[in-house]
Amino acid sequence: MEIKDLHQLEKQAYKKSHGELTRIGMALLFMALALVYSFNLSGDAGNSLFLAIATMFGAYMAMNIGANDVANNVGPAVGSKALTMGGAIVIAMIFEAGGAIIAGGEVVSTIKNGIIDIEGFQGDSQRFIWAMMAALLAAALWLNLATFARAPVSTTHSIVGGVMGAGIAAAGFSIVDWNTMGAIASSWVISPVIGGIIAAAFLFAIKKTIIFRDDKISASFKWVPIYVAIMAWAFVTYLVLKGLKQIWPQLLSFMNDTLFFSFEMTSKPTMMQASMIGLVVAVVVFVVVKKRLKKRLPRLSNDRASVNVLFTIPLIFAAALLSFAHGANDVANAIGPLAAIHDAVMTGGISAKAGIPFWVMAVGAFGIALGLALYGPRLIRTVGGEITELDQMRAFSIAMAAAITVIIASQLGLPVSSTHIAIGGVFGVGFLREWLDKSESLEDEIEQDKREIQEEKRLLSALRSELNVLLEKKAKSVTDYERITELYRSIDEEQGTLKKAKKTLKKEKKNLYVKRDVVKKIITAWLITVPAAAVLSACLFYMIKGIMS
Repeated sequence: MEIKDLHQLEKQAYKKSHGELTRIGMALLFMALALVYSFNLSGDAGNSLFLAIATMFGAYMAMNIGANDVANNVGPAVGSKALTMGGAIVIAMIFEAGGAIIAGGEVVSTIKNGIIDIEGFQGDSQRFIWAMMAALLAAALWLNLATFARAPVSTTHSIVGGVMGAGIAAAGFSIVDWNTMGAIASSWVISPVIGGIIAAAFLFAIKKTIIFRDDKISASFKWVPIYVAIMAWAFVTYLVLKGLKQIWPQLLSFMNDTLFFSFEMTSKPTMMQASMIGLVVAVVVFVVVKKRLKKRLPRLSNDRASVNVLFTIPLIFAAALLSFAHGANDVANAIGPLAAIHDAVMTGGISAKAGIPFWVMAVGAFGIALGLALYGPRLIRTVGGEITELDQMRAFSIAMAAAITVIIASQLGLPVSSTHIAIGGVFGVGFLREWLDKSESLEDEIEQDKREIQEEKRLLSALRSELNVLLEKKAKSVTDYERITELYRSIDEEQGTLKKAKKTLKKEKKNLYVKRDVVKKIITAWLITVPAAAVLSACLFYMIKGIMS
């Protein structure tokens, strides 16, 4: 039997290692193809080798964005069982790549968030290229490490840290806009707090208006269309503001030519324009959902599971739209520095904004999709189920928080991170569950069990001490032998009791509404992302400079 079990373990280990090698091979192949294509395309230009290597770094960065950041968009849907892992990955791959290619834009800021002043390079394009290469590789390495540790971190903060560190190494501390860095640091608190509050508020509203009612079917018929319509408004508004801003002039011209009313021509969508489009879609969605519910509700049971089912399809749409907006908005984290290097190689100068060749955008788009397919499940499982248990209503509330928080932040000029918002939303619904179920006093039970374990350990230690004293006694009486026998029996019993108590405590800890250890790990990763990426980037810059000097 033992040989058979060992053989099974060997087979599983081989299968796991074989799968890991396949993933690594596919990732390396994509990076190699990007390098070769870039070099062949720009072989006649000076510094073409730098551009080819930078393209490989950009491909590596894009894959890490796909592996880490995309989990925030589809993780709640997978954790709530609204989507399977395979279905979520397919949807996210299509919409992430689509968002990047369709709405990623033709121009990108070469310096993410304007955190350093390009004038600090004094026109030295060589030094600028080295700095951008260091920033790109440092951000990618940090994301890779975070993904391995199952810690969802902000890709924006990773590239911001990389650019800051390389900029300081290249031109000193004066190159950094510290006010902007202060605003970015504030988002570490702002993003998760707002996301958590909004997610908890939506979940509480759903519970009060539907779940806590005796007639859940009638309550669902009244309120589900309203919640889904609010979702439609929020997501369309979010998508217009964040996902379509790069192609807004062309889209605006098309709408003005085809609709019975016209919008004022603007270079980017305004809140009023986005809200109006969102409102029109919300009204249509409300009517459609109301009609569908009228036919479906009579066949449903009057329980929580049936109400959850009603949020499944809206949640799938939310995951798709979040992925599209993320691909359009965050592809710049991978290709921004790469576009800057491409522009510097081709023109010999340094500019604040650079055009994006289609092949550069394709590297970012397909890299995100490939990284998600190869390594996305690791973080999807963390976001979807390892922080707190999710169902469709909770996941719906998290998705709503992601969209609404970005809308609010964009209007108030607050810097926020989509990663921090989504994870904050997960924290929010988890802590709300604890607050609503506080009568169960799960935390108090755990503390009581901890105290009992300590008492059992003290008793066990006392019994062992007494046993050792008796065993060391030279002249033992009959009473001593009887006591030794009794002590052995008591020690065995106490060891069994202690083992059982530890097992119970472990089980109760797993049932905590929010896993504290995971929360601590994620928050720690958030806090050190910018400084870690900055230090790594500075080291890489000096390494590149040393090699080239």
